[in-house]
Amino acid sequence: MPYRSPRHHLRSLMPYLLPVMIGLLLAMALLNAFPQLSGRHGSEAPVVTPPPAPREPLAVSPEAAAPRDPIERPAPELRQAPPLSREQGPASYAAAVERAAPAVVNIYSSRVVERDQHPLMSDPFFRQFFGDDMPARQRMLSSLGSGVIVSEQGYVLTNHHVIGGADQIQVALRDGRETLAEVIGTDPESDLAVLRIELDDLPVIELADSTEVAIGDVALAIGNPFGVGQTVTMGIISATGRSHLGLNAYEDFIQTDAAINPGNSGGALISPDGAMVGINTAIFSRSGGSQGIGFAIPANLARNILEELVTQGRVIRGWLGVEAQELNPELAASFGLKAPRGVIIAGVVPGGPADQAGLRPGDVLLSIDGRAILDARETMADIAAVEPGDSLPLTVVRGGEKLALTVEVGERPPPELQQPE
Repeated sequence: MPYRSPRHHLRSLMPYLLPVMIGLLLAMALLNAFPQLSGRHGSEAPVVTPPPAPREPLAVSPEAAAPRDPIERPAPELRQAPPLSREQGPASYAAAVERAAPAVVNIYSSRVVERDQHPLMSDPFFRQFFGDDMPARQRMLSSLGSGVIVSEQGYVLTNHHVIGGADQIQVALRDGRETLAEVIGTDPESDLAVLRIELDDLPVIELADSTEVAIGDVALAIGNPFGVGQTVTMGIISATGRSHLGLNAYEDFIQTDAAINPGNSGGALISPDGAMVGINTAIFSRSGGSQGIGFAIPANLARNILEELVTQGRVIRGWLGVEAQELNPELAASFGLKAPRGVIIAGVVPGGPADQAGLRPGDVLLSIDGRAILDARETMADIAAVEPGDSLPLTVVRGGEKLALTVEVGERPPPELQQPE
């Protein structure tokens, strides 16, 4: 047999290797363009409502301390739903939807914004022909959401982010009626808002006691996703008392896997009896659509916010006037603490309640009213529930020694009047 070099063998294999190499390169290009083919996911960020960071303001403008005129308005009349029955479930939820859906409305908000000029108008050569008196160009921005009629007086609950900054708000009922809405009040820190409409014979939803909601209960979400019209989806209650999500300053969410999509915000999460257990607010998603993790504000919290906005014009919360920081094990050891319990006072509002009580930056707050601080967010909610003017005993660590202080709780100023130092 004649001798053949390795190069000769390689040349003889080329007709077979070339298609294989082309196939590998094509497969690599497809996997790079479509990562889902390999089971990998893209790097999209979760879609959530961007909230303000939960923190106490470091300074307050003079308007915040000024007394505000009381609002003489009676509390809205709400319908209380009977306790939920957990006997054998129905084969259809049509009766529950028929009870609740007429009270769920579509909300269309719009605002006028200045339109960017053509890039050529920034060139002095072109501006000399038009001058500086060019009329401003405007355009209309529209957004959609949902709301729930909760009172025969025309009060509608929705999310603050649905109507925030709107110049005009239109409400459309399922029966075809439409009307403009008046904003009664908003609470950005809980992401709730109250509107009022003037129509006769309004359908009204019943409010359930959201403390009776249990994990595993069937839940239905009603809203206007993507503007396609009123839609009902079904799931269960996945969790209760969800917090630390970074959505709102005050969080106590009901989690559900009932499909919630953009446009559902402000709609109703209802029980199998047709009573409202929550206001649909946000989703956690990598694609922008529902992935089975939705959050609703409990009906009890929504009821309290509604009554305060209607009767007071604002939500009254207790306030100490401090900026707190979580205590990690390293910081706890540096302060001589055996466990990372409590929070560090990072800042104190000059002249605020905590400042007047003698609290200083660098103090470690261990307990409030005899209750140990285990979670900064829960403590913030506890302080908010205290009536302004009440006295609150505190336990702090300063310089390795425990001190007992008493602070007179003030009223938390609204976000627009909070001016960090």
